[in-house]
Amino acid sequence: MWEWHSMGFGGGFMWIFWILVIFAIVMLFKAGGSYSNSGEHRETALDILKKRYANGEIDDDEYERRRNELQR
Repeated sequence: MWEWHSMGFGGGFMWIFWILVIFAIVMLFKAGGSYSNSGEHRETALDILKKRYANGEIDDDEYERRRNELQR
């Protein structure tokens, strides 16, 4: 009699255990994706403007005008 009771009780804990394991794996995958994105440097508008100026796409006047607009 004791064996059946403990087996049923243990089986319930086994389901809970596996649900928690699956939940932990899913959370690790989600967290892994967000960590990889958070480590990246996101380019700001000013960064893009500086690159365009450095590449010669815009002249001094255009660079200064747009930089002033961005810093307002």
